[in-house]
Amino acid sequence: MITLYHGSNVCVKNVDLSLCNPYKDFGRAFYLTEDKAQAMDVANARVDIFGGEPVINEFLFDEALLSDGTLSFKSFDAYTEEWADFVYQHRDETNVPPYMHGYDVVYGPIANDRVGLQIRNYRLGNISKKEFLRRLKYMKGITFQYAFCTLRAVENLLCNEGK
Repeated sequence: MITLYHGSNVCVKNVDLSLCNPYKDFGRAFYLTEDKAQAMDVANARVDIFGGEPVINEFLFDEALLSDGTLSFKSFDAYTEEWADFVYQHRDETNVPPYMHGYDVVYGPIANDRVGLQIRNYRLGNISKKEFLRRLKYMKGITFQYAFCTLRAVENLLCNEGK
């Protein structure tokens, strides 16, 4: 079992994917990280935007489900062109309806907070794919995220309310 964190301004006990933004790095999903400090950064950002108090929600997850075939899984272990293409497909808000892949869980690096500007520059041909990839890299260094994209995936998260 691994512990995953979700930073917010609210306590999350039951995940509702319909409340998740469809235009995120890996599409509509519930995003978590193994890095508690990263979750706190997200929680503080949510508080800055929406008010309230920062909340670090903890979940337990059996990562064996990603390799035993129970859940379909896509992993990006580094910033690559394939990762940049994947982020572009999901972050490009001109895709209506939003693009969605077929994976239960996606794991990979977090994109730069200014991804919207980079999407527009790339779509308009103002920057090359190589430059797009460079600009998508997270300014604080590489940090990884898990995206739980389906109800089947979310049902395998165990809320760790005691923390």
